[in-house]
Amino acid sequence: MIEFLLNNEATIRLSAFVGVFSIMAVWEILSPRRPLVEGRGARWITNWGLVVIDAFAVRLLVPVLAVAWAHSVSERDLGLLNLLELPFWIEFVVAIVMLDMLIYWQHVASHKIPLLWRVHRVHHADRDIDVTTGARFHPVEIVLSMFFKLVCIALIGPSAVAVMIFEVMLNASAMFNHSNVKLGSNLDRFLRRVIVTPDMHRVHHSVVQRETDSNFGFFLSTWDRLFGSYIDQPNQGHHDMSIGLKSHQDKSPNKLTWALLFPFKN
Repeated sequence: MIEFLLNNEATIRLSAFVGVFSIMAVWEILSPRRPLVEGRGARWITNWGLVVIDAFAVRLLVPVLAVAWAHSVSERDLGLLNLLELPFWIEFVVAIVMLDMLIYWQHVASHKIPLLWRVHRVHHADRDIDVTTGARFHPVEIVLSMFFKLVCIALIGPSAVAVMIFEVMLNASAMFNHSNVKLGSNLDRFLRRVIVTPDMHRVHHSVVQRETDSNFGFFLSTWDRLFGSYIDQPNQGHHDMSIGLKSHQDKSPNKLTWALLFPFKN
């Protein structure tokens, strides 16, 4: 099983990515939550361009990927979970929950630490929020995030299977909760008791600072409630709220060169 995952990680993750993206993209067209301000066109070219550059940056600068690193950590009996004798399913659940909590705190840090915010704001500069926004990250942030994840894996000691599932879940949930889909208020309220929904995460992309500094979760909605960063709805409502950065409500964020250089500008 481990050997299969290590040999087929890229195929598994790509298949999951394409599948979830296709579902959410079609859903957005058939049942959009709100009209797009900028449309797709240039935005999608830029967002997809960042995805390609991010992939090359990780391959070039990160010596080992998460699943292979988890396998190496387990073989050396490193990390908390490798020191405990827990049933596999308990260890699996604990690993997923702990990794998700640490990603929550990484996201909080990316807003609170000025140097990290400089690169993370590329993600927030998108004036629309849809399925591609979930993959719109500056390559510097992607590389830093990967190293942070490797440190977390070394500390926790999750199995390679748990890390693989978590990676797929994280990517799928990012596309889901950034998507411009209409769920219906009852379904949204039901789902957000456990997971982050599109309406919940859209608040985080508001130009209003108080709302931007809320709803940091990517998969589980628990952390925002537990740590006091939860806001139920945007003050102006989902249709009237402005998305992006207050200082850049123009077409600049749609340009790939602008997005790549933005962290180095004031």
